[in-house]
Amino acid sequence: MEGFSAANITHHFTYTFYAMSSNQQNLSLLTNRAVAAAKSIASNYGIKVEDPEVLADAYSVRIHLKPAPIVARASTITSVLRDPIEPWLARELSVAQFLETRGVPVVAPSNLLPPIPHECDGLTVTFWCYAEPVSDPLPDSATVGKMLAELHVVLRDYPGDMPLLAPPLNDIPQGLDRLQQLGNILPGSDLKLLQNTFDRLLPQLTNPADPLQPLHGDAHAGNLIPTAKGLLWNDFEDTCIGPIAWDLINFDAEAIAAYPNPPEAAVVELYRQVRQLHAIVWVHALLPEFSAWAEPAKVMLDNLRDRIV
Repeated sequence: MEGFSAANITHHFTYTFYAMSSNQQNLSLLTNRAVAAAKSIASNYGIKVEDPEVLADAYSVRIHLKPAPIVARASTITSVLRDPIEPWLARELSVAQFLETRGVPVVAPSNLLPPIPHECDGLTVTFWCYAEPVSDPLPDSATVGKMLAELHVVLRDYPGDMPLLAPPLNDIPQGLDRLQQLGNILPGSDLKLLQNTFDRLLPQLTNPADPLQPLHGDAHAGNLIPTAKGLLWNDFEDTCIGPIAWDLINFDAEAIAAYPNPPEAAVVELYRQVRQLHAIVWVHALLPEFSAWAEPAKVMLDNLRDRIV
């Protein structure tokens, strides 16, 4: 496990989160609700679910609807900051469908149900083809960098509308508002630090100097699933338009070197600062619903304080 440092704190946040969530075994009440909702929707389309298996359980719940070759993803906690969640999920489905038609290696929406966000018991659920992993190790950095460049080429032709840098420009202000309303998560001095940091970075987010194009939005090796057919891109909920540097924030030097004509290091570092702020606000704002990341979130905030001082 990597330690938390200014250089790798976001890297740790992204990769360790997925490793932890995939190993959770005990279902919470919310998880049980998500499983029941997914089964109910599937049954409405004649899909028999005998042995649902929770694959991941954190900010959303992913369920393999065995024996059907379907993974349901129920938005449980993410929707607290992304309300309404439906446009995010509809955009994800649309992008994944587009990429599949262009021959991009991607986890596609299931063709056994309509490829739309479905509603049940107050939860929004999408349904995807089950992609069985064949190995645990993450792909090497050079492969990830090359595959992202190839993905970006195809994404440039995506015809649908996308918001500008949706993850930070939605989640940070929504999270800060929630922290203010809750009042008992962070002291006022920390809230002021987070708000001031966002205010400082905001002009560069709303008016980026670099060219814009459709992005994955949360590109990293953990979002490439190793299958018998090769690596498949997964999880496009954060898809948006923005400078390509946003999609490089989780990459190490080797991965960036494998990306043709990457942006300048200073630009990538700017967006890494944005991502760090994004992670700090996200985790703290959702601590009442998901407390497992309380300690890493504290380390991230301490790191930000140290940089300011």
